[in-house]
Amino acid sequence: MKRDKTISEHSGAEKMLNDLSHRRRAPLAGLVLLLLLYVGTYVMTVITSRNQGVIMLFGNPAPIASFTGVFSMLGIFCTIFLVLLYGRLGFIASLTVLLVQLPMLLVQIFKMHNMASVPGLFSNFLAVLVVNLIYRNDRNTRKYQTRLREQALTDQLTGLPNKFACSELINSLVARREPFAVVCIDLNHFKSINNTMGRSTGNRVLVEIADRWKKGLGSKKTGTLDFIACQGGVEYTLIIRNYDSDADIRNTIAYYNDVLEEKLTLDNCDYYITASYGYAEYPEDTEDGDTLLTYAFTALYEGKRTSNRVCRFTPDILQTEQTLEIERKIRLALERKTLCFYLQPQFDISHKLRGFEALARLKDEDGKFISPAQFIPVAEKAGLIDQIDRRVFQDSALFLGNLIKRTGTDLTLSVNVSARHLMRNDFLQEVRDIVKTCDFPVKDLEIEITESVMIDSAEEALNCINSVKQMGARIALDDFGTGYSSLSYLNTFPADILKVDKSFIDKMNSSDSSKQYVAAIISIGHIMNFDVISEGVEEPEQLDTLRSIGCDYIQGYIWGRPLPPDEAEALVLRSVAA
Repeated sequence: MKRDKTISEHSGAEKMLNDLSHRRRAPLAGLVLLLLLYVGTYVMTVITSRNQGVIMLFGNPAPIASFTGVFSMLGIFCTIFLVLLYGRLGFIASLTVLLVQLPMLLVQIFKMHNMASVPGLFSNFLAVLVVNLIYRNDRNTRKYQTRLREQALTDQLTGLPNKFACSELINSLVARREPFAVVCIDLNHFKSINNTMGRSTGNRVLVEIADRWKKGLGSKKTGTLDFIACQGGVEYTLIIRNYDSDADIRNTIAYYNDVLEEKLTLDNCDYYITASYGYAEYPEDTEDGDTLLTYAFTALYEGKRTSNRVCRFTPDILQTEQTLEIERKIRLALERKTLCFYLQPQFDISHKLRGFEALARLKDEDGKFISPAQFIPVAEKAGLIDQIDRRVFQDSALFLGNLIKRTGTDLTLSVNVSARHLMRNDFLQEVRDIVKTCDFPVKDLEIEITESVMIDSAEEALNCINSVKQMGARIALDDFGTGYSSLSYLNTFPADILKVDKSFIDKMNSSDSSKQYVAAIISIGHIMNFDVISEGVEEPEQLDTLRSIGCDYIQGYIWGRPLPPDEAEALVLRSVAA
């Protein structure tokens, strides 16, 4: 399509602004009709002025000549409508017919001595005056309106179409169902120019960039039909039409990028500007204009995140966008201190309450919980997991510490600590501070870690773990059996309890090998003087099997789901009263 036809429409920004801002003219057929009506009224004016007859009107005699003024005024109205509806063209047409009529009236008066034409002469002069006044006023009004429209559609700094003009064009293309691509452009590191050279210099650079792109639009070198708008600041939108393939879109982007990256010199200083690009296509990606623009921005920021200068929107990017949204919610919850904790009960094999594992919980803006399976991996990747651990540790220690003092019972608080958190230089001091601030018995504190901490920094991890044990706290090795290094480190690992992962418990009664594997873990734990707790116990058959193979503690839905603090308190009070 693009290669086989000549692009007749001007692709410059100025032409596009005209298309968007200028109001539609009345059809030319109306001009012809008004001229014919004027001629008709003139003829009727002449006929009635010479007719000496009388007609009956509402029962009274009326001279036909009295209608001369009526037809004369109708003619003047025709000339006024010509000017109002057709501007300069209508003014020329009406002025022409009026001036042509003038000598004819003069002949009637001075040569034919027809004094009845004297009123027509004054009417003619009056019509010329009125037409001139109306035209001049309308022209000034049109100029003012055009200026206002162009200001509403134009970025005042660069002279490019603005965000509103871009939106209008997109809506127009969608209404016509015309395929097009939207490219969002963001200038890289432009803030450094404003900071080092001043905002005025930065503005001059933006103006020069806009001028280059305008020349590029007018050159038609891309072979596509292009439109560039300024979205504000250093963000721009390129709309591409009349292309055949994705390669054509990328070639057009490459052209404007080459224009942008040419050395720019101002006041003997050279500037090298780069940009990132993200694009989406209508109707391939979506049939909604606003959504299309959102997809293009999403692709732009995904490209920035992955250092991809030109990035096309794909549905997979939305998954990344969801990840970023979850990260935003985590940061907001940490900032506002709205991250909460739940407590999952742990029991010994005889169903006596041992204590609780503190679990992080995150709510959405509408109050719905976000699954830990969603937000915990995001927090780990974003480096926020240690902040989550610390917040849950502090809040749960404060709650359970008060409950222990009130009830006089020993309750274990098991808190998860990520590898990243454990290896922080201030981790030990953090534990000391929380235990002291919350007045929590350190002997009832259990730190859960995964065996992965021993893989990369075994010596440093052991030193930290030994220091925790010296404080009087216990160490639990979480998800035991899932790591490839489990047994090689177990002999030197200063743990107090092993936690068997739920994945083994699920298969235990359906696979004899899985049952033997769990039994082996429990046996190894007991040989090394570790207690063993099984996670994710949900069925009575699983509970019976674990009893038979000597498991010490149970954690799972069969005896207790994660509870909010008030329900956990009620459980403790029932346990004490029993």
